[in-house]
Amino acid sequence: MKILVFLALLGTGLHDAAAVTHSLKYFYTASSGVPNFPEFVTVGLVDEVQMIHYDSNTKKAEPKQDWMSRVTAGKADYWEYQTQMLVGAEQNFKGNIEIAKQRFNQTGGVHIVQRMYGCEWDDETDEVNGFDQDGYDGEDFIAFDLKTETWIAPKQQAVITKNKWDHNKAYVASQKNYFTQICPEWLKKYVDYGRSVLLRTELPSVSLLQKTPSSPVSCLATGFYPHRASLVWRKDGEELHEEVDHGEILPNQDGTFQMSVDLKLSSVTPEDWTRYDCVFQLSGVKEDIITKLDKAVIRTNEGKTGIKSIDENSSNLTAIVIAVVVVLALVSAGIGFFIYKKKSAKRPPSPVSNTEVEKLNQQA
Repeated sequence: MKILVFLALLGTGLHDAAAVTHSLKYFYTASSGVPNFPEFVTVGLVDEVQMIHYDSNTKKAEPKQDWMSRVTAGKADYWEYQTQMLVGAEQNFKGNIEIAKQRFNQTGGVHIVQRMYGCEWDDETDEVNGFDQDGYDGEDFIAFDLKTETWIAPKQQAVITKNKWDHNKAYVASQKNYFTQICPEWLKKYVDYGRSVLLRTELPSVSLLQKTPSSPVSCLATGFYPHRASLVWRKDGEELHEEVDHGEILPNQDGTFQMSVDLKLSSVTPEDWTRYDCVFQLSGVKEDIITKLDKAVIRTNEGKTGIKSIDENSSNLTAIVIAVVVVLALVSAGIGFFIYKKKSAKRPPSPVSNTEVEKLNQQA
């Protein structure tokens, strides 16, 4: 479950096909025993850009993008309604933690209940796909398979829930309707609202970094948008799959993204350096950004003559590294933001009614 959010941020490496695919995702996280962290958090993302936020400290649904102000043109009480629904969801998700603890024969300690749901829409083929996943304490608990219209229970504690939901034909039908009709309809609206932001293209700056002469050389691309991108090392024009470590695509504070890929030098001889290059591809952009493996352009902490120093030349990189550490700390703690689903065709797909949120409560 800890990987749910970051799986959503992985690039496809395609130039054209992925460029027309849009996504709407919601993440709900309810926690107990976690110091200095809200007991309940909700975030919504359109094309991996956060556009709504709610937590148990503020108790208010708020827009995170200027273009979300357009949503009130069709529904004047949009934000008031979102807030009311999320206040109800907060209480129910807190209760869900207690139900889950009973299922797993647990008492105190740190515990987290999560949900992620949403849909994808290809604006060229009009193909849609939906997903709904629940997790507990950093592990998958139950998920909906839209193709088979059944629930998958990787945990024995979730089998009773799977059986109940699989036999509730009305509920299964509402799930299918949400993922194939309601969610895509709202996704199209949000994409239209944020068109000037969501459909833009920004190329990154690409740097070669190395801690010590014996360390792997990291190719870092930062400042790109959209997130559908690929970064690889090549030798003689052929992509390398061994001796490389791929990092995840991570968000920057300005709404752009960053990613890196490391090349291990143990099998690279000095005379072969010119045969290697790092290639960045951005969906929808025909030209690649190619960076040759060259000692003269590597940024390092060694500060040697002729080699740029990280400390001297990349103050922005420090902020990037700090941001990455913070994000990974949250992930390793199992505190991924999480989501909930809705079934009514008359409201936007974010906060949900009390009866819809009480999924784990219904299991008891």
